Amino acid sequence: MKTAIVDFRISEEEIKNLKLLGLNVLKCPPYDGVYNAICGHPDIQINILSEKKIMVHPKINKDFLNKILNLGYDISFSSSLIGYNYPENIILNAVNTNKVFMHNLSYTDKNLLKSLHSKKILNVSQGYTKCSTAIISEEAFITSDTKIKKALESMDADVLLLPPGDIELPPLNYGFIGGTCGLISEDTIVFFGNLEKYEYGNKVHDFLKKHHITPIYLKDDILTDRGSLFII
Repeated sequence: MKTAIVDFRISEEEIKNLKLLGLNVLKCPPYDGVYNAICGHPDIQINILSEKKIMVHPKINKDFLNKILNLGYDISFSSSLIGYNYPENIILNAVNTNKVFMHNLSYTDKNLLKSLHSKKILNVSQGYTKCSTAIISEEAFITSDTKIKKALESMDADVLLLPPGDIELPPLNYGFIGGTCGLISEDTIVFFGNLEKYEYGNKVHDFLKKHHITPIYLKDDILTDRGSLFII
């Protein structure tokens, strides 16, 4: 059975719906070394390196770490601690697929860079790279960042560019599209919210349909940035 790693602040409704999809739910606990809005975001505290390898920061919650180890994953650690504010808190917040690694390389953790093999490496100015990027497939992405769009298109990816805003991330003004969702299979993506209640939901729905991806909504509410959903 697959496991979904999610922010500890996920609602009971969202947990129930993930379980109905046949997924275990593993809550990423808060880390007080970063500011509250993102303290439980999986894409801040971990990076999925490959099918059985995950990188975490050295001060990650030990109970959470042991649960990942018990699932049979190899764990490696970042060379640096995650800092409280930008850019010290982005060291692991990179897009990392089978084919491409994209981040602001000025701030990428050194051990994370060393872990890369045979991937196209893209350098962008947006440090919250994973937060800002919804991965639809190896060749399709959604973002509100024009430079991310340009970088991904340089490798012939199809990229939907959306205006920023209309995504909840308390207490900040708004969150990012990448933090609202996660693929649970090659053809299914789940959202923390309902695209019908998102200002640009029709555009996202049409893009997903184009790439034969089915959206599932974990709650009937506006989109919430929960720091991505990772499947292990």
